[in-house]
Amino acid sequence: MSANGGTKAIVAALAANLGIAVTKFIAFALTGSSSMLAESIHSVADSGNQGLLLLGGRRAKRQATPQHPFGYGRERYIYAFIVAIVLFSIGGLFALYEAYHKASDPHAITEWQWVPVVVLVAAIVMESFSFRTAIKESNLVRGKQSWVRFIRRAKAPELPVVLLEDFGALVGLVFALFGVGMTLITGDGMWDAAGTAMIGVLLVIIAITLAIETKSLLLGEGAEQSELDKIEQAVTSGPEVERIIHMKTLYLGPEELMVAAKIAVPAWETAQDLARDINAVEARIRREVPTARVIYLEPDIYSPAAERAGTGQAADTAVPEAVTSGGTQPADEVAGRPGS
Repeated sequence: MSANGGTKAIVAALAANLGIAVTKFIAFALTGSSSMLAESIHSVADSGNQGLLLLGGRRAKRQATPQHPFGYGRERYIYAFIVAIVLFSIGGLFALYEAYHKASDPHAITEWQWVPVVVLVAAIVMESFSFRTAIKESNLVRGKQSWVRFIRRAKAPELPVVLLEDFGALVGLVFALFGVGMTLITGDGMWDAAGTAMIGVLLVIIAITLAIETKSLLLGEGAEQSELDKIEQAVTSGPEVERIIHMKTLYLGPEELMVAAKIAVPAWETAQDLARDINAVEARIRREVPTARVIYLEPDIYSPAAERAGTGQAADTAVPEAVTSGGTQPADEVAGRPGS
């Protein structure tokens, strides 16, 4: 659902930004307003960003290869991070440069004075429809989370990116309308420069926010606590497993979670019974958490002594260490095999 909703929101934002960019460039050509130029570049950057998100989603669907055995799902995170860089450099820094340039040589808008106001109002209307689509699609997967938590914790990057871009575009249009309106009222071009600077600061803040959140996804995030609770319940709810010795999770992509766990099983089980029980546990995990598509379960015999020692393994089944005159050596080295 999140993938389809994200694509719909991206396409809506792309269509809106392409139309808005054309009208803004026309307004800039007629009036010479720096706010209009900054907003024009902003819309071009947003259009390019939405194209990058669509490309990332397409490339992430490639099948796994021997070189990339877990697939390409995290490529969506890479393209979202590139979006943050583009928004920071092309959108934010250009707007700040244009504000500095305008402040160095401020001039009023003397021709086609009505054009920028009409264009900005029309752009606000079009951008509002795009923002409404992003909100609607996000609500389908947001649940009861706050908007801040949704943006910070969402594993699919497209919806948070589009939400922040559309929000930034709307606020930026208001800043541009303020700068242009005050310039028309006072005849002082410094207001136009101030509006442009406000747009630049806004885009830099949004870009940094996106970069921080996407960086966390690139580094690798585990399952949410609610998902961990469901996985633990699925593992231990049947008679096959006595307890979880330890477990780790990692999102390989927005819709693909890897679960690796060492589980305590009864000591008297045969290999055939053990294989059947593990398959039953995996089926329960996938039923409770559909995104858990890659599951590795390692059976072991639980040992309270090992848990107290914090070794992460069962003492009764651990490979013993051999003691020599030179000290302690792993058993595999004593047997003539290199240690791991």
